[in-house]
Amino acid sequence: MPNAAVPFGPGCSSIPKTGAGSFVEMAKEPVGTAISHNPDFSTFVSLVKKAGMTDRLNTAQDITVFVPTNEAFKKLSTAELDQIKNNEAQLRKVVKYHIAEKKIAPDQLPNGVFSTWEGTTLSTSGSDRTFKVNDTAKILCGNIKTANATVYTIDTVLTPK
Repeated sequence: MPNAAVPFGPGCSSIPKTGAGSFVEMAKEPVGTAISHNPDFSTFVSLVKKAGMTDRLNTAQDITVFVPTNEAFKKLSTAELDQIKNNEAQLRKVVKYHIAEKKIAPDQLPNGVFSTWEGTTLSTSGSDRTFKVNDTAKILCGNIKTANATVYTIDTVLTPK
């Protein structure tokens, strides 16, 4: 089981070692601000902004955000991404589905089920340092601390049922 205090996963190497977007700086900032400093998360950050949810993310307490990387969004077709971007209800639904209502520690990931801001649940599974969300999205870098949330970066955009 990963150390509860340390980020883990193969994607953690893409997080800057120092400065804006680094683990140290992200821990000082609320989650909406913290993720905005990493260029690998720019598509998700732009969707959060477009959905008008940055302030809510920054003021919420004890949440978990599953942040799809820009590479994750490249798996969607242009039509799929346009539908999310251009349909406000769909946009808010997709963004909210990536946010769990509580902080999730690594030891809760095997066989976990968590309520989302979207109103449904998502599940996590796996062991050791290899976990998935909804059996499709791999956790690339997990247990990233921000001032008000825990972040897990993922390789696939989650879609609510």
